[in-house]
Amino acid sequence: MFANYIDGQWAAGPTFENRNPANTDELVGLFVKGTASDVHAAADAAARAFTAWSAMPAPARGALLFRVADIIEQNLDQFAAEMTREEGKTLPESKGEVRRSINIFRYFGGEGARLNGLLVPSERERVHAFAMRKPLGVVGLITPWNFPSAIPSWKLAPALICGNTVVLKPASSAPLSAWRIVESCHKAGIPKGVVNFVAGAGGELGEALVNAEPVRAISFTGSNAVGHWIHEQASKRRLRIQLEMGGKNPTIILADADLNQAVENVANAAFFSTGQKCTATSRAIVEEGIYDRFLDALIERTKRLKVGDGMEPGIDIGPAVDEAQLNTDLKYIDIGRREAGEPRIGGKRLTGGDFDKGWFIEPTIFADVTESMSIAREEIFGPVLSVMRARDFEDAMRLANATPMGLCASVQTTNVSRVFEFIYRMEAGLLTVNLPSAGVEYQLPFGGTKDSSFGLKEQGPAALDFYSDYKTVYLRY
Repeated sequence: MFANYIDGQWAAGPTFENRNPANTDELVGLFVKGTASDVHAAADAAARAFTAWSAMPAPARGALLFRVADIIEQNLDQFAAEMTREEGKTLPESKGEVRRSINIFRYFGGEGARLNGLLVPSERERVHAFAMRKPLGVVGLITPWNFPSAIPSWKLAPALICGNTVVLKPASSAPLSAWRIVESCHKAGIPKGVVNFVAGAGGELGEALVNAEPVRAISFTGSNAVGHWIHEQASKRRLRIQLEMGGKNPTIILADADLNQAVENVANAAFFSTGQKCTATSRAIVEEGIYDRFLDALIERTKRLKVGDGMEPGIDIGPAVDEAQLNTDLKYIDIGRREAGEPRIGGKRLTGGDFDKGWFIEPTIFADVTESMSIAREEIFGPVLSVMRARDFEDAMRLANATPMGLCASVQTTNVSRVFEFIYRMEAGLLTVNLPSAGVEYQLPFGGTKDSSFGLKEQGPAALDFYSDYKTVYLRY
């Protein structure tokens, strides 16, 4: 049993199951089902711990984050295998994500020695003018299931290095990876009450966290619908909020692109991790001159992708995370059939043998999709790709920007002028050139535009601006 962690103690109670999406016969673990009262107890514990934690020198806090990273690294293989068993992504992908968590804790651990403020000359004589960073207080962190280790890490680490105390609420579909991060914090010696963990139903716990009196800020990653609700509720209490939500991400493929590279990048971004990335490519917008060649090559590449249990070697695509996500994928495939006709490849749930034990689906490509179709406008969050035809670069840019969301976008081209046109005109917060749309690094800000994001960015130095404020001082000497 995996207990909640409140005020430095493991708290028992009624449990819910966490099962392997590749083999639902396998129970990954039983997790204590937290309640609203648990969230309030965790927030109160975080408030009590805040004074001492925020007073600790930032380099000392950083030393503890380095220790967390070391503990995760010592258990990398175990944590990665557990991630694959609870979320479904392939073992190499899980190992890469755990490694990323290690790097995040080390990056922000280093920030403890350079947590800078501002020092400027005053216009008055004998006045020393400066601004120093100060933590916000208790921060609520709500994390999704698709990156169950990396996203808790990239919220926890900057929150802690800035001197905040936290209450972490992970997604119920994959809580173990976040639990291991919190366990590592406990083993590293982070004081009681500084990090708290409550798992359970998102609606009840999310509402409790937003309304908990000690909470001063909320960082959320998840769906647009929940993000908009948090915005509405948190604004009533004037909480600082950071919302990372959905995407309907385009990859533009121009006629001068390296075709083989473009095909590989789109297949990677659309289908790896079962398409369950907010940064995944869901729309391939292809210039007319190479449309048929690109589509045929992409279909051939997709045929070679191997679907199965992510623990097995050679698997490219694991299962959907749970039955609900599988049903969402299948629902949109049915919508796509009505809108665009039969998929050019895929479109079915995989059955027979070991497939019957999990939530497996074929990678699916719809061709000749137009901008008015639901599959071109609505986020699916599965391995379903819409291929769209563009007359030229201008038409491709128009189609790429024709969405209320703006998380990320990619272009495949060898034309430098088109690269810079894309960079300056694309309405998205994360851009890639001749790379998959999915794949970000912790050293740079992460976040979207339009309906994809709200508030300050995550990761890199931008994260410090969300998790801290300035205290300005004028001192006559």
